[in-house]
Amino acid sequence: MTDNFQFFHQIPVQIRFNDFDLLKHVNNSVYQNYFDLARSDYIEQIFQKKIQWQTKGLVLAKVTLEFIRPIFIDEEVEVLTKIYTLGNKSLKMFQKIIHKKSNEVKATCDSVMVAYNDSADKPCPIPNKWRQKIIQFEKDIDFKQ
Repeated sequence: MTDNFQFFHQIPVQIRFNDFDLLKHVNNSVYQNYFDLARSDYIEQIFQKKIQWQTKGLVLAKVTLEFIRPIFIDEEVEVLTKIYTLGNKSLKMFQKIIHKKSNEVKATCDSVMVAYNDSADKPCPIPNKWRQKIIQFEKDIDFKQ
């Protein structure tokens, strides 16, 4: 299913020296940082501004990471990000880290994010303005109402 996705967002990752472990590859605890960086950039690109997290935002409800191949010190990688399902209060996002030149998949991340009203301290419907921007950006999104 996820192999057929068309990705409209990608961001290069700057690998830092402290990302590596004694085996000379990126430590698996750092991969989530790369996915978080891409997730934030994706959201800012779609909404064309920073979200006012103090009122409404998106919170991670579930994250599943799959480590496929190690990332080594001399490799250039990027993260591809896609919202593939849009529900009433939640959405599903798929990401993958790939080697820039070979397109070899290094890791994948499948997550569920929930719209959240901070002042009410509970989930809320995804605002229509957000919904429309996501639909416009992701031309092949699956709707679940």
